[in-house]
Amino acid sequence: MGSSKLVGVVLLVVGIALLFFGYQSTQSVGGEISETLTGQYTDETMLFLIGGAAAAAAGAFLTFFRK
Repeated sequence: MGSSKLVGVVLLVVGIALLFFGYQSTQSVGGEISETLTGQYTDETMLFLIGGAAAAAAGAFLTFFRK
């Protein structure tokens, strides 16, 4: 396995984990209250979701599309 594929797998796993934690944060009581009052998620939740999506996309690219 090449080094770029290994980095891709690690990024993919980290991205999925961040997305999971971000989703859990959106479903928490504090997250629900914050979304209800302000209409948006907390900054921490958004960082989890955006960072997770970016890491998962980069990891998927490196793992499946890069030779």
